[in-house]
Amino acid sequence: MFMRVDQLQANLPPPKKADPNAAAALQELLGGKYGEMSTLGNYMFQSFNFRSKDKLRPFYSLVASITAEELGHVELVSNGVAMVANGPDKANGDKGDGGDISGAPFADMKEIRSAASFLSHAGGAVPVDSNGVSWNQGFVTSTGNVVVDLLHNFHLECGARLHKLRVYETVSDATSREVCGYLLVRGSVHAHAYALALKKITGVDLDKFLPTPNINLSKIPECQKYLDEGSHRRLYTFSPNDYREMAGIWGNGETALPGDPPGELEVVDGHPDGGKIHQLTGIPSAFTPDYAPEEMFEIASKLYKASR
Repeated sequence: MFMRVDQLQANLPPPKKADPNAAAALQELLGGKYGEMSTLGNYMFQSFNFRSKDKLRPFYSLVASITAEELGHVELVSNGVAMVANGPDKANGDKGDGGDISGAPFADMKEIRSAASFLSHAGGAVPVDSNGVSWNQGFVTSTGNVVVDLLHNFHLECGARLHKLRVYETVSDATSREVCGYLLVRGSVHAHAYALALKKITGVDLDKFLPTPNINLSKIPECQKYLDEGSHRRLYTFSPNDYREMAGIWGNGETALPGDPPGELEVVDGHPDGGKIHQLTGIPSAFTPDYAPEEMFEIASKLYKASR
């Protein structure tokens, strides 16, 4: 089972302006071949299909716990996309009706890179890449062979790192770059974890391949606070009691990668401290949440009071 917490895994700074084209670039980290939908899909179905779970508990626990983290990564990128596409909250948002819509108030949207992101999704995120091509199940590898699956996961995380670096170099707004910085640190953790798991089974020291591509996170300002707090050395169980067995792989005297701040690897029960979820203001003229939402807000307010 999965437990949901109403927070993001990291705090994202609010955007200073709407930038639908930057949001389209960020979509690559959600629905691209190496995006968060792919890492989630691979690890989730591998964990569901994992054979001999009891006998191979450390390896199963590793894949299962990272699955839960990837769900949060999907949420983080999705929020980043929506924030950047919509821009800062409007001072008078959610107030009154949508006004006169006959004058094409959103004419500019036909010129953006991914017009469907507004026309169909009101500036929200969906599982597509930066060109609007749908993510698909063909990106999921779940062979049932532990070594093959772990090796694929290692490749996937290295490919995702390349993905994130290129998107980082494409965008300049603080929100998008914060998403990239956080995910670069956590993706490096996952690549390191899969390398260590393969080393335990095969004896091959795959962590010598890291970082791939070969750039230290110290060169990326948005990564610094996560490195300083030791996020590069932690794996979370995302469970109050389960999945501690992965400490035999991620821990047990293993240390941070060269180039990262030194220290021993550790498994932490539960989840990281969360960040707030940005409150996207409605745009009545775009019918989000509706053209004249006051009655809907009044109903919700009464229901909220009743729940207390």
